[in-house]
Amino acid sequence: MSNNSQINCVKDKSTTIKSMIILALLFFIFGLVSWVNTILIPYFQLTLQLSRFQSYLVTFAFYIAYLIMSIPSSFLLNKVGYKKGMMLGLWCMSLGALLFVPAAYWRIYQIFLLGLFLLGVGLAILQSAANPYVTIVGPIESAAKRMSIVGTGNKLAGVIANLIFAAVVIRESDRVLMREIEAGVYTGADLDAALDTLIQGVMTPYFVLAITLFIFGIVVRYSPLPELDPSVVNKQSKEDENSHKSIFQYPALILGVIAMFFHIGTQMVGLGTSIQYAGSMGESLAGPAHNIPSYTMSLTFIGYFIGIIFIPKYLNQRHALLICASINLVLSTMIITTSGTVNIFGLTTDISLWYLVMMGLPNALLYAGIWPLAINGLGKHTNLGSAFLVMALCGSAIMPIVYNSFVEVNSFLSLFEAMKKAYWILIPCFAYIVWYGAFGYKIKSWKKVKNQ
Repeated sequence: MSNNSQINCVKDKSTTIKSMIILALLFFIFGLVSWVNTILIPYFQLTLQLSRFQSYLVTFAFYIAYLIMSIPSSFLLNKVGYKKGMMLGLWCMSLGALLFVPAAYWRIYQIFLLGLFLLGVGLAILQSAANPYVTIVGPIESAAKRMSIVGTGNKLAGVIANLIFAAVVIRESDRVLMREIEAGVYTGADLDAALDTLIQGVMTPYFVLAITLFIFGIVVRYSPLPELDPSVVNKQSKEDENSHKSIFQYPALILGVIAMFFHIGTQMVGLGTSIQYAGSMGESLAGPAHNIPSYTMSLTFIGYFIGIIFIPKYLNQRHALLICASINLVLSTMIITTSGTVNIFGLTTDISLWYLVMMGLPNALLYAGIWPLAINGLGKHTNLGSAFLVMALCGSAIMPIVYNSFVEVNSFLSLFEAMKKAYWILIPCFAYIVWYGAFGYKIKSWKKVKNQ
């Protein structure tokens, strides 16, 4: 395909609409596979009898794949193309989902971790392709709006992922069994038999998911998605083309990677710890606590619609980033400074839990705001720059571990107080994102330009 035809392909409205529908479906799959981790953490903690630290390895095994595979993914996409690369990514995810079957049958945590890692590897490939696709398939000025559109698929999946998991995997008889296990009714061989019965509920759903992912890979490969050349549709000026020889000569990108790391990491801290935080207040996974991540994702889903309506017609995407990061900075401060018992949706908890949930609304526009600011003008470096941003998604692997280390430091306190205090790590993260949206994205050189 020639350069001109590629540009025309991007500008063709019909092709763009079809591309956006396919990309929205891809982002739905991203969400379905990713956000179910928020319930897998407490689920595996119970069924595999894990410590809290071991349970956080669920997100670590999944998201560390982004750090390991993002740059190799960019080279893979350069070699085989976007569409074929996305097919291979979906097939890798299919293999990861398939591993859940023997892992559940033998109740071996290490095989689950391998399956989660392969799911993450596949997603790293898909994210490396899909995110720049969304950014450059139309004008860069409205990239946040397109991110919001496809993001609705991702967050819709986030809303229903835990509900589907709870409905399909945790049957009513399982809820009774879970309460009995938590109460210490079973010991020895009886406990092993009860845990075997409980965890085998994941086998059929993940087998179906594996087949679905494999078939969807073929669909994407032969879909009307255009092959794009980022160096053509995300051009630099000639001056920048000649002066920027290395990806590390783009401060806005590197600083944006850090902002993305903090955003994704704080998002997973909020989602991945919320059920356990409710548990520290006496609420159980077998009860309404399993719905908490869905409440957060529902707010995020609403946030994406706000972005679709207001960006860029009424609100600049950078201003949206600043507003949302500032709101989360305030909410994260309120989590650790306010107290009071409330009863919401059948959950009797400290009000700080609901400030954690409320962060889902402004979280919606952080990703969509950071990505286009960081990737703008990378030209021939777009694929590699996108890979760096995808690497930042490993924040979901690292930040929960960091959070847990601060919980452990305060182990002399009650679990509730220790978890509440540890949420202070959210504050500097959001403060940095505010700085990036206000000043960091404008930095063009690491060296100060001397006055001539």
